[in-house]
Amino acid sequence: MALPCPDARVRRPAGGVTLLELMIVVAVLGALAAVAVPVFDGAREATRSGAAQQALAASVALAASRATLGGQDVVVCPGAPHACSGGIAWHRGWIAYVDADGDRVHGAGEALLQTVAPLGGQVRLRSTVGRTRLVFQPNGGSAGTNTTFTLCDGRGAGHAIALVLNNSGRLRSAAADAGAARACVDAQ
Repeated sequence: MALPCPDARVRRPAGGVTLLELMIVVAVLGALAAVAVPVFDGAREATRSGAAQQALAASVALAASRATLGGQDVVVCPGAPHACSGGIAWHRGWIAYVDADGDRVHGAGEALLQTVAPLGGQVRLRSTVGRTRLVFQPNGGSAGTNTTFTLCDGRGAGHAIALVLNNSGRLRSAAADAGAARACVDAQ
């Protein structure tokens, strides 16, 4: 029986990864990230827009019910923590309060019903020009003309929607006007 020659060893492949294999893995991960990050960002903005729509609907429902139950006007307006801002930018937050004296200004003795924090991400919510506050009367309706809100986010004007509040206090969604959608996206 012949003994193996000591120099004739069997070579085993070295463990580990080659530089080429590593570069391929990094390139594949980079391509996946390039696709996944915008999709994730868009989903996050859509979620924030949905939360903003729900917050506005909840504020409208609260104001209408408190006006009806309390027999007093309830005002919802952009601003915080205790005063209306007088503008149309609702994405910076809003408040709801009982307007006991009917002056449309939150006074020290008037109950603050709700404070909504600024909206997250790139979500913007703007009301119709000239409609800087919503007044709910004891019949539950919203005084004045219909108010149209434009809700947009970081996905662009093509994803903006209109939220229309009618005089009976009902909020519905509709297609956003192109000009209002662009103004919403461009708003600070």
